[in-house]
Amino acid sequence: MHTLIRTEVLKLRTVRSPWLLLAACPVVVTAGVSGLVVSGDKPLDTAAQSGALAHVGLTSILTLVFGILAVAGEYRHKTITDTYLSTPARGRVIGAKLVVHAVFGALSGVVNSLVGLGVAAAWWTGKGVSFVWSDSSMWTAIGGGIAWNAAFAAIGVGVGALVRSLVGAIAVALAWVALVEGIVGQLIGDLARWLPFNAGQALGAGAGAMTSQDLLPRWGGGAVLAVYTLVFATLAVTTSMRRDVS
Repeated sequence: MHTLIRTEVLKLRTVRSPWLLLAACPVVVTAGVSGLVVSGDKPLDTAAQSGALAHVGLTSILTLVFGILAVAGEYRHKTITDTYLSTPARGRVIGAKLVVHAVFGALSGVVNSLVGLGVAAAWWTGKGVSFVWSDSSMWTAIGGGIAWNAAFAAIGVGVGALVRSLVGAIAVALAWVALVEGIVGQLIGDLARWLPFNAGQALGAGAGAMTSQDLLPRWGGGAVLAVYTLVFATLAVTTSMRRDVS
């Protein structure tokens, strides 16, 4: 398994597109934090701090695509056959992809958190407001956001293994977030709280958002997201073992 993990890391080092995705995450966080300060009409208090750092979790959409590239990208570039020929135990191959991409998703969340903290602290200082580094709700939102990034990277691996078409997998994932959870979710009321993106929002939400009736409690969001991650990981392994490569 260690060899497979090293192989997956080597693959990531030799492909540009996953790194471009992860490089865009700090830009998203910077824009989100800056937009909250510039356009917001609320005081820059501790609730605003946790709300600003909640943008770390929103980059999970990019780590979701990052995970999709792990499998669907190999199908697109026709390298999946060589991968499975070199390691016929397909379950172990997918397992290594899940581990590596979840870890890199978490590391991306850590980098985004550091960037977000730096940008937020600079804005607070520029506005003449003290930045409260000891605020627990802010650190809880950051921790939840990091976990959300890791979970969505693993879920992305599962989506890529199930759909296999790179364009199709990305389209399905983004359509789910934008249409199913954004529009259809409004039609099913409280049941929408149990959908994966909304569960992630509950996990990585700021202090103000946690009072919303539309979200699960933070621990509930984390538990639901963990179940989705486990389900997609299991589906990724079982379908890859049973389906033909072509």
